[in-house]
Amino acid sequence: MNQYVAQFLAYMADERNMSANTTAAYRTDLDQLCSFLQDRGIERWADVDAEAMMAFVLNLKEKKYANSTVARRLAAVKSFFAFLRERNLISHDPAEHLDAPRVDRFPPRAISQHQVDELLELPLQNGTPEGLRDKAMLEVLYATGMRVSELVALNVDDVAFDAKTVRCLGRQGRERTVPLSDPAVTALEEYLDIARPQLARQTSSDDEALFLNHRGKRLTRQGFWLILKSYAEQVGMHDLTPHMLRHSFAAHQLRSGVDLRELQERLGHASIATTQIYTHLAGETPPSNAANNGHAHHS
Repeated sequence: MNQYVAQFLAYMADERNMSANTTAAYRTDLDQLCSFLQDRGIERWADVDAEAMMAFVLNLKEKKYANSTVARRLAAVKSFFAFLRERNLISHDPAEHLDAPRVDRFPPRAISQHQVDELLELPLQNGTPEGLRDKAMLEVLYATGMRVSELVALNVDDVAFDAKTVRCLGRQGRERTVPLSDPAVTALEEYLDIARPQLARQTSSDDEALFLNHRGKRLTRQGFWLILKSYAEQVGMHDLTPHMLRHSFAAHQLRSGVDLRELQERLGHASIATTQIYTHLAGETPPSNAANNGHAHHS
């Protein structure tokens, strides 16, 4: 069964330009389906019927997965069976009548300017190379609204200090150049002068990567997640995600008067409709009471 899953994922990645994150999520979803079916004694995709698929959906609901997770699992499963059907690997599609649960589209959540400032101050409390690196990463993330995958993919020569910009590679290989705030430029200069050479002392360090882990290798998305989580917990923001920093950047930019089209370019959104989601956020977060500590005028 697994070889068809592998073929499908390769097809989605190569032909449909599916991102690495989505591909990984789909792999998890389809692996779960495989083991569920095998537990029921079904060893071939051709033997899967609508009843088995209904049982799978009920199983997901019994496990109390969120509606959004069930919906994504079913999206993966439906795409996969459609792929098998198109290639005549099965004679009927057992998933065609499955209904995904209604997903309440949660509007993106942002944190206040004051909370951002609190978070950005934390890394400097430990005077280690990692602290300087973390300060630079958080400043860049908040100054640009980058996705974490874009942040960890940055190379040293993507930063243009004279122009105060950084070049990043977004989805579908779309490149964009984003302005950096003064605090982000300063934090990057300090990191590159003091901390990065110390992190790069390892013999096999990555010469190009902007942000290195303690072994001198390029920091990973998971590595960044753990770093952010530990800082967020120190200031009591237990549910902070990297994407909430992107949302906060967008909301704060709109509130400071940045035009929607310009914000679309900075965020690397293909469609302005995606950027418009942030207009309601800009109207609802209370204005910062931390207006004079150098971060409120980030742009």
